[in-house]
Parts: sequence; structure tokens; C-alpha cells
Amino acid sequence: MSTTTDLHILIYPFPTSGHIIPFLDLTNQLLTRSGLYVTVLVTPQNLPLLDPLLAAHPSSLQSLVLPPPEFSNPKQNRLFAIIQSMRQLHYPLLLQWFQSHPSPPVAIISDFFLGWTHQLGSQLRVPRLVFSPSGAFALSVGFYLWRYLPQNTDPANLSSTIAFPKIPYSPIFPWWQITHLYRQGKKGDPDWDFIGENFIANMACWGIVFNSFSELERVYFNYLKQELGHDRVFAVGPALPPPEDEDVGQANRGGSSSVPCHEVLSWLNDRPDDSVVYICFGSRTVLTSKQMEVLTAALEISGVHFILSVREPDERHVGDDHGVIPDGFEDRVGGRGFVIRGWAPQVSILRHRAVGGFMTHCGWNSVLEGLSAGAVMLTWPMGADQYTNAKLLVDQLGVAIRGGEGTENIPESSELAQKFVDSVDAIRPERVRARELRDAALGSVKGGGSSNKELDELVKQLRELKS
Repeated sequence: MSTTTDLHILIYPFPTSGHIIPFLDLTNQLLTRSGLYVTVLVTPQNLPLLDPLLAAHPSSLQSLVLPPPEFSNPKQNRLFAIIQSMRQLHYPLLLQWFQSHPSPPVAIISDFFLGWTHQLGSQLRVPRLVFSPSGAFALSVGFYLWRYLPQNTDPANLSSTIAFPKIPYSPIFPWWQITHLYRQGKKGDPDWDFIGENFIANMACWGIVFNSFSELERVYFNYLKQELGHDRVFAVGPALPPPEDEDVGQANRGGSSSVPCHEVLSWLNDRPDDSVVYICFGSRTVLTSKQMEVLTAALEISGVHFILSVREPDERHVGDDHGVIPDGFEDRVGGRGFVIRGWAPQVSILRHRAVGGFMTHCGWNSVLEGLSAGAVMLTWPMGADQYTNAKLLVDQLGVAIRGGEGTENIPESSELAQKFVDSVDAIRPERVRARELRDAALGSVKGGGSSNKELDELVKQLRELKS
């Protein structure tokens, strides 16, 4: 239990895997600082994800289990429903918990989807920090959207472009690549207004903590400091389990692998260095039939060794167009392919010496995991911040090759096959740059590294708040 001498911090993740996993990795890093006590808010289904941390830090970590979100309106956007339900259910419970706690937290660090916790912090007179599981470029775009409210002047044309002239490099995106949270609504719609209020509240926060590092996005951290009017922007990533630390669950990070990790690694052990392409589109994307057809045909044509991880549809995809692995595919590719249906031990796979290429949907967790492993990435973003991340990787950092883009830009199988071959080419310029950024990523979280220093600075400033 927290004492009056501890620096007590409240951690409030958004309860989906892509958000809670990096937040728990950050929590593990915080708990390595002495005199820190952390309470993590968690819904019942995610409580098992805390087990490795509770075992590693039994005296400085506790969980507070809150009721799961409710879905009373099946026609409402699921993400909107989760955020609104969490506010309705959790706000009064947290208010009561804070007010009755003998040594309440001195700060709230909550996910960027939980902008309403800024109001909670204000009511309690406790500073609230945003945790961004996305990068600084993506959040810069998000803040710009909700602050300046740009619109598509030709609604019938989804390829109409939206410019962001105030953001470094003045990026431009077609309308269909703008996040659906913004694009599929308008001022006056209750859900749209609620999400906008959450993002504006994020901009009024005491500070922002990024799962990123200075060498990766320095120009965007500087931009955000100017936009926010203060310097409390902390780049503390990549928040990943270190290679030697299996206590926090590197192999089963975020969930149990659908195949034993040792089987995958044993298969990789028999392959040459940098010869395998790993293909995974994250924990939420289910490929369409056309995407799956093109992808599997390209893998057959390419001749490369590969690991293919695919999410199979569930009850939420009934009636949707979803692809399945073609009959006979695994027989035709023989021993050069390994197929995983379900959750894969992604960090362990990417860190293996045999993996040289990584086809990804460009979710930020996958981006950081790929960068930290030095893999050449093939980008195929599907939505949300992924188009922004792909632009960063391909156009600005030069560590990736553009593969596809959602369902709008699906490459030909022969074209994609060549890109698979290119991704494991030892002399590609992207490989040189990927290795440079790998070294920067790994160095940033070590003693003396930029992210390690910024985490120390964050804790220092929180201690000053307490005193």
C-alpha cells in the first residue's frame, strides 16, 4: 500500500490490447524508479495482463478493478460507446476512491482516448498527463484536426486532399486516409462532439508522455511544445520488454500465443540471417477476400521464407467480406512458410536474427517493435493513425517500402512479390537506415539514453509536484 513518502501515480489505460500493452510496459519502467507506487486501473478481462508486473513488483503496484464498458446501443460506433461508457461508469467511482484514499495519487496518467479525465483531475486538483500510444506525428495531425476543423470541400470525392500547413513538412493526405473518428461525423453530432471535446481536453493537459524517442520524431516533439505552450512533452519509448527480461512476458506480451513460441523460434533457427519476411496486420484487422488473395499469391510467387500471422473473423465480422487462407496454400509453399492463426509472439519473432522484413499495418506498437529489431518494413496501413505512420516510415525516415494502402490501393500480386524480395535484400538503403534507427531506439532506453533521461525528468517533475 502507498505511504505518504511514496510518489503515488495513477495509470489509466484504454482497455484494448494496442493501448494497454505499451502502457503496462511504461508502468514497468516507472516501477524501476525507487520510491514510486503505482495503481493501475483495469477492467476484469484485462486483469491477467497485470500478472507479470504484479509478480515483479509486489510491493509497489496494485490494481483497481473497474466495471467493463457497456454497450446499450448496438447502432452506436463501438469506440464511441466504450469511451462514453467508461466516463459514465468510472468517473464517480474514481472520485469516491480518490477522496477516501489515505495517500491518493499525485498525478493521473491516462490514455489519449480518455480526455475526460482532465475534468476529473481538475475537480480533484491533481495534474493529468496524456499517455499517447501513437507517435508525435500522428498526435500532431489529430490535434490539428480538432483544433482547426479542416473539411473536405468536395464530399463526393474521397481523394480530395487535406493539407496540414502548420505541421512540419506540411503533410497532405487524401480525405479517405483521415481517421474515421473525424471523417464520419460533423459538428452537432453528439458522438463527434464528445470525441472532439476529449481531444481538446488532451491539449489542455499538464503534460504528454509518448511511447516514442527523440531521435525518431524530434521535429514533432518541438512542434507540440510550441502548440501546447510548455515543455512537458516526454519521449520515453520505445516501451518494450528488454531482450533479457522474460519476467514481464516478452513471448506472450499482451496475450497467449496461438502457437508455442519455441516452435516458431525453432523454425526460424533453421533459416539464414535476414531471410524471412514476417507478415502481421495487428490484433484487430481482418483482411478482405481481395487482400488475402493478393497477399497469399504474392507469397507463393516471391519464393521468400515467411511467417504469416492472420486474425480470423469472429462474431463481429458476420456478414462482412473477410478473406481466408486458400485451400492448399500451406502445402504449395512447403517448408518456406509458417502460418499462425491468431495471436503471435511478435516481439520474439522480430528480434530473431533470421527476420529481415516485416509487412505491417503500421500500428504504432508494431512500428516500434519493427524499428527496435532493425527490420525493413513493408507498409500496408488500414486506418486510424496508420497512414500517418506509414508516411513517416517511407517518406521521412526512409526505413520502409510502401506495400499497399487499405482496400483502396491493393497492389498486383507480382508487384507485391517483388517487394517481399526487396525487403530481404541485404544492400537495400532501407536496411542501412533501419539498422541505424534500431541502434538509436535501443540506445535511447539505456542509461544515458534520451528516453531514459526523459523518464527520469518526468519522475523528477512529479516529485516536485508532490512536495
